[in-house]
Amino acid sequence: MLIAGQKSAIVYALDPDRGGEPLWQTRVGRGGTLGGIQWGPATDDGRAYVALSDIVRRVTPMGLELDPKSGGGLFALRLTNGEIDWSAPPPGCGDRRPCSPAQSAAVTAIPGVVFSGSSDGHLRAYAAKNGNIVWGFDTMREYETVNGVPARGGSLDGPGPVIAGGMVYVNSGYGAMGGIPGNVLLAFSVEGK
Repeated sequence: MLIAGQKSAIVYALDPDRGGEPLWQTRVGRGGTLGGIQWGPATDDGRAYVALSDIVRRVTPMGLELDPKSGGGLFALRLTNGEIDWSAPPPGCGDRRPCSPAQSAAVTAIPGVVFSGSSDGHLRAYAAKNGNIVWGFDTMREYETVNGVPARGGSLDGPGPVIAGGMVYVNSGYGAMGGIPGNVLLAFSVEGK
């Protein structure tokens, strides 16, 4: 089956051997222009994992402002029927401004763990069996880089983390649509360094 998500916040399972015939569909959020599922889901043997954006921008006297209390979440859907097996709400923005807890970036899965980045600059690893956060890193800070170029982390959006050779690689910084700009590629070892 082929799993696809839309900005409508609907996840689809399609049968590629039957011309894309729908097998099931499940709504995980409100959806909209900047809402729903922005980038790709991930799968394992039993579940599809999708991150929810549902960014909300409010008009204020100062202009457009991100709503720090709206958006985000990670969902695990059963591949057999599309039912939600578990969902993990976003931890929230705390006092960080500008901020959105939206999880717009593509999701990456390895056996037992699902990685999801958020617009607030956090990369989190979730237990695939229940959605508990097992590791997290706040990318929003200055970095001393290997090439000496000044770097800062920001929103995680677009591509998901790449995992290879015992390392997790993720880019941090996405200044479009109210995101927080940055310009760094981070590499984490198995020890989380």
